[in-house]
Amino acid sequence: MTGSRDVRARLIVVAVAALAVIACALAVLSAGRANQADPPPAPSARVGLPETPGSYLGVYSPASPSSYAGVTSFATATGVRPRLVVYYSGWSEPFQADFAATTARHGSVPMVQIDPTDVSLTAIAAGRDDAYLRKYARAVRAYQHPVILSFGHEMNAPWYSWGYLHASPVAFVAAWRHIVTLFRALGARNVTWLWTVNVIQSQDGRTLHPAPWWPGSSYVTWVGVDGYYLKPSWQFTAIFGPTIVALRELTPDPILIAETSVTHAAGQPDKIADLFAGIHAYGLLGFVWFNAVTSHDYRIASPEATTVFRREARAFGS
Repeated sequence: MTGSRDVRARLIVVAVAALAVIACALAVLSAGRANQADPPPAPSARVGLPETPGSYLGVYSPASPSSYAGVTSFATATGVRPRLVVYYSGWSEPFQADFAATTARHGSVPMVQIDPTDVSLTAIAAGRDDAYLRKYARAVRAYQHPVILSFGHEMNAPWYSWGYLHASPVAFVAAWRHIVTLFRALGARNVTWLWTVNVIQSQDGRTLHPAPWWPGSSYVTWVGVDGYYLKPSWQFTAIFGPTIVALRELTPDPILIAETSVTHAAGQPDKIADLFAGIHAYGLLGFVWFNAVTSHDYRIASPEATTVFRREARAFGS
């Protein structure tokens, strides 16, 4: 009887071992099939933009991204080939890959201001819009060239639906971090993340210190500042200086004036010269000229303004 029990015990051990081998084989086969169905993302090439002060002159044309004609007209009028070309994108709108490709063919970098108009920042942070964000990130990754992305610009001001009267800084920071983390997880490494605030000394005095919205240096590449010359007495130091000081308390990251222009009433020729001088004095990356009509006409119009812009841009290295 003892011998029979030993034989049965050995048979049981063999059977268990065989089942274990089969289970492992099935697991390997299953993993292989899973990998075939959903391969890990092929990362885009890591593309970092140079950070030389005074090297970026950009433009926004209201024709973008439907057409590149407005950018071409600006370049012809000013003699400047913009290094940055901006367009504004509503939430749920796809990445405009064709416009980005046209921009790249002209030797420029697309810069996209993604606006979450009437969208819950809390919902974004919770992942409810991840299907849209994944599609966007994959399109940016496939583009392969440098892209500058900004989300929810001027959040420290009250006028947008994601501004401080409508959404909390905590919600903004959570949404920003979620977006950056998702893009990186999907291998979109060709993105320069531009965190853009409005100048503290705004015309209505209601723009707040940007510190509560700061997501942390690991989530930001460059810092953007938006501000305009609206009156003849306004100068670069008064418009941008206090905000630059506040930002330097948060980060040493490079700063770009991400949206600016001069109204005709402010005196374009003198203020254009002051803008270029301010970029040099503060060691900033450069600026983006908002060449459009909104509540004011910000387009370069007069021959005198055009001449000054051309002269300063040549010295700027653009």
